[in-house]
Amino acid sequence: MFLPTTRKELDDRGIDRLDVILVTGDTYIDSPFMGASLIGRVLESKGFTVGIIAQPDTDNDRDISRLGEPRLFWGITGGAVDSMVANYTASKKWRKRDDYTPGGENTRRPDRAVIVYTNLVRRFFKPTVPIVLGGIEASLRRIAHYDFWSNKIRRSILFDSKADYILFGMAHAGIVELARVLDKRPETMPADTQDPVTQIPGLGYIAKTPKGITLPAYEAVIKDKDLYIQSFKTFYDNTDPMHARPLSQAHADRFLVLNPPAHFSTTKEMDEIHDLNFQRNVHPYYRALGHVQAMDTIRFSIPTHYGCYGECNFCAITVHQGRTVRWRSKNSIIAEAKKMTRDKDFKGYIFDLGGPTANMYGFECEKKLKKGACTHRRCLFPTPCPSLSPDHGPQMDLLNEISRLAGVKKVFLNSGIRHDLILMDKQKGQAYLKQVTAEHVSGQMKLAPEHCAPGVLALMGKPGMDSLVAFKHQFDSICKTLNKKQYLTYYLIAAHPGCTVREMNELKAFTQNELHITPEQVQIFTPTPSTFSTLMYYTGIDPFAMVPVFVEKDPRAKERQKQIVTRKTKRRAPTPPRQNRNQDKVSRQGKKLRRRKK
Repeated sequence: MFLPTTRKELDDRGIDRLDVILVTGDTYIDSPFMGASLIGRVLESKGFTVGIIAQPDTDNDRDISRLGEPRLFWGITGGAVDSMVANYTASKKWRKRDDYTPGGENTRRPDRAVIVYTNLVRRFFKPTVPIVLGGIEASLRRIAHYDFWSNKIRRSILFDSKADYILFGMAHAGIVELARVLDKRPETMPADTQDPVTQIPGLGYIAKTPKGITLPAYEAVIKDKDLYIQSFKTFYDNTDPMHARPLSQAHADRFLVLNPPAHFSTTKEMDEIHDLNFQRNVHPYYRALGHVQAMDTIRFSIPTHYGCYGECNFCAITVHQGRTVRWRSKNSIIAEAKKMTRDKDFKGYIFDLGGPTANMYGFECEKKLKKGACTHRRCLFPTPCPSLSPDHGPQMDLLNEISRLAGVKKVFLNSGIRHDLILMDKQKGQAYLKQVTAEHVSGQMKLAPEHCAPGVLALMGKPGMDSLVAFKHQFDSICKTLNKKQYLTYYLIAAHPGCTVREMNELKAFTQNELHITPEQVQIFTPTPSTFSTLMYYTGIDPFAMVPVFVEKDPRAKERQKQIVTRKTKRRAPTPPRQNRNQDKVSRQGKKLRRRKK
C-alpha cells in the first residue's frame, strides 16, 4: 500500500487529518532511493500518519490543499536533486528532460523548489503548523552559500524560505524525534523554558542569540571573500557528528543556529529502514500521467550503504551523507533481493547493488568509527591513509549469495568504483576485480578519474594517474584471459578551477595515448552549493594553500575546454617515409633495366 496522496485514499483508510504532509519536487516513487518516500515510511513505521504531495501546481491550491492541513508539520524537499541542477545545465541552459517527472518533460519542478513550495503552503494556510525543510537542496544551502545561478552569496535557505526548521543530512532519526517532540509539546511554553525541538541533533533553526561557534555573519561574507573562506572551512570542519560543535551565523539581527549533525545510523537501524514495505513503483495517481524514466534504473536496484570517504572537492556527499561509510547487513540486503524476485515485472536482473561508491561496502577505518573523521588529513588524498584497510571480502560474499538466489540471473554494479581502493587491497583486491569483471559488469565498468593534470587533480582532491594506468592494465589483462570484450568508462570534468586549455590538451593526449579512447562522458564543472570546488570558483583562491587559482567563467570557453577532449581526430592513411619512396623508385628503375637486358 502506498502512502496516501489523494483525499479518497484518506477516506478509504478512515483518516480525517494526517500527522505529517510531505511535499516533494519529484513525482511520488515509493522507493528507498527517494528521500521523501523513505522519510514518509520511517514516520509511518513509528505510528504517524503521513501523506505525500508530489510536484504540486504552484499557481493555485488544487494540489497543495487536497490533503488538508497536517496536525504536526509540513515537510518540504526539492527532490533527489537540487532543483537548479535539475533545471539547468552547467552552461545555464534549460534542461528539457526530467527523469523524475511523469512523461519526462521538465515542466513540473520550479526553480528553487524548496522556497517556492514553502511560500505555497504559507499562501494557502495562514497560519499553519511548522514547516520543516529537508533533502539535498535544503541540506547544502543551510548556511550562507554561493549560488552559481544568481552569481552571488545567498542567505541560509531558512531565511530565504521563511520556514521554521531544517533537518539536514539523511535525517532518519531526527524526523522521528521532531514528530515526537511536536506531538507532546504544549501549544504555549513559559518564556524561560528551553524548547525541546532546538535540542534535536541535525536540526537548524532561527534564534535571537547565538550558540556554539559563531561564523562570520552573512553581511560580512558577501563583502569579504577571505571571511567567506573562513566561514566555509569552519562549517566543513564541523560536519562530523563525533566532534562537531553547534554553529551560529548572524543574518541581520537574528541567528541561524545549526546543531551538531545527527549520529550516523547503525547497521540495525539501516536494516529496519530498508525492511519497510516499499512498493518500488510510481503511485498510480502519478503513473497515469506518463512513464517515469528514473524507474528504469532504481526499481530493481538495491542500496547497500551510505556515505563516502573519497571527499572529492567537487562532491557534496560529505556535507550531506557524511564521510563515514555505514552499511546494511548481508541478511537485510539478501531479504530485499528475495522480495524483488517475487515482483511480477522482475526479469532476473538487479541493475545495481551499491551506494555513492560501490566498493566501499562493509569496511571503514576503525579509528574513525571510534573517534570520528580526522581533521588533519583525508582517507584517500593525497595518498591513502595506512589506517584504512580495504577489504572487498564482504561485498564479494554478498554478490555471490545474491547471484545464487532463485530467479536472479545477473547482479550488476553500476554505482562506479574507486580503482585505487582495489589496488590498496593486497589480499582480495585482485580476486574482487576478477569476480566483478567476469560476473557483474554489463560491458562497461565506470571509473571517475575526472582529469589527469596533477595541479587540477590536487584541487579536485583526486589521486594521480599512476593508479589508473595500473588498474587499466589489470582490467585489460583479466578481460583478455576471460575472452570478454569489456571496457572502462571514464567520467571527466572540464573547466574545474585551476583548469586551462593547456590542462585540457594534456587530458586529450592522455586519453588518446594511455587510455586509447575519445571520451564521451565529459561534463563541464557545475558549482553546486557547499563544496570546496565551488568555494574556489567563487573566490578564485585555493582555500588550502590560500593562493590565487585560475577559474574559467566564460561559458563559451568552458565549452571549448570540453570540446578539446571530446572531438574526434580524423585518422589519415600513413604516408610512406621519403626513404621508402626513393627505395621504390630505385626498385622500379632496376626492373626496367632487367627487362631491357632480356
